[in-house]
Amino acid sequence: MLSRFLVAVAAMVAIVAASNVLVQFPVMVDIGPVNLGDILTWGAFTYPVAFLVTDLSNRTFGPARARLVVVAGFAVAVILSIWLATPRIAIASGTAFLVAQLLDISIFHRLRDAAWWKAPMISSLFSSALDTALFFTLAMAPAFAGIDGFFGMEDSSLGFSAPLLGVGPQVELWQSLALGDFLVKLALTIAMLVPYKGLRDVLLRWTAPRAA
Repeated sequence: MLSRFLVAVAAMVAIVAASNVLVQFPVMVDIGPVNLGDILTWGAFTYPVAFLVTDLSNRTFGPARARLVVVAGFAVAVILSIWLATPRIAIASGTAFLVAQLLDISIFHRLRDAAWWKAPMISSLFSSALDTALFFTLAMAPAFAGIDGFFGMEDSSLGFSAPLLGVGPQVELWQSLALGDFLVKLALTIAMLVPYKGLRDVLLRWTAPRAA
């Protein structure tokens, strides 16, 4: 059981590390008139896997150990952000990750006895929305630009505008990125139900008590 728990921690750390780097890079791909760089960062495609790890940890080990997995990911998120980004990104990343993941654990635990898909679907949906709102507001909204200044660093606010989702009215770039990020997380939340079901069944067989 301990070895499987350590695998969960390692998986969470790897996902957080990758996502924390990739969220700083827009997807610079054009699809017709739409520049995906105005909509998405690469981190939008990797971060939702963190909810898969959290939900599987919750299902297999229970909420207490799932929180330990989250705390490990939280520590990595903060350390990497301090090293690779700015204090503003570090605070935004760590806050969004910890609050959203703990919410995911709480909702999942309440729904764990419902139909197999309800707990991961509903918990990830609400948690992803909260994560996106917290991260992009703290990391990129001009209202929080003073965070970097407090630490003696240059304002990291994007300060650019872009069409909403590449086709709508002009908005601040971070708002378009945030909406695009959430839509990708929503799509991946649904897609993750397939690996969740398969891995859940495997893990439950591994942890089921064996007949004497």
